[in-house]
Amino acid sequence: MTLKKGARAKLREYFLHNIGRVMSSDELRQAAGGITEWARRVRELRTEEGYQIQTHNDRSDLKPGQYLLEDPKPRPAFERAISKETRAFVLDRNGFTCQMCGAVAGEPHPYDETRKTRLHMGHIVDKSQGGTDDPSNLRALCSICNEGASNLTLERPSAQKLLIQVRRARGSDQIEVLKWLINKYPKQAKELLGD
Repeated sequence: MTLKKGARAKLREYFLHNIGRVMSSDELRQAAGGITEWARRVRELRTEEGYQIQTHNDRSDLKPGQYLLEDPKPRPAFERAISKETRAFVLDRNGFTCQMCGAVAGEPHPYDETRKTRLHMGHIVDKSQGGTDDPSNLRALCSICNEGASNLTLERPSAQKLLIQVRRARGSDQIEVLKWLINKYPKQAKELLGD
């Protein structure tokens, strides 16, 4: 008896067979077997397995909906460390309801009635920002909100707010921001530096 590959395994294999090639959302959805939560599986490859999958948020030459894996070797990543007991406690505390849109687990989702509401654990302060898996830092989020659909309405920080944060940061962190910006905007960086 052969086991059926999950969507994450299919995507991992697809990325590793297409290193250095820009791939589209539609292509990755098909590679994942056509599942609706393919983008979440891509995020898991980044956050849990450490694959440096680039998007338009990382590189200015990529358009929204484009993905690129340049290096097959993953970097150290976060483990999934939320116990079943903690998950059950948070879901019960939150009334088995998404804390962003109010969708109830198991019912048709109010933003997409073709999907049943599935709840996930969301971090209030992200692990990459020092957040923990403690119940006080967790909340129930439906798959749609957790995928970022509801985050589109959040206010984006202005240049002034970003500069205030960068100025307050340590010098080593400011240099990391500079490196990230140069990597994302290499053409513009050369123009500004006059090279």
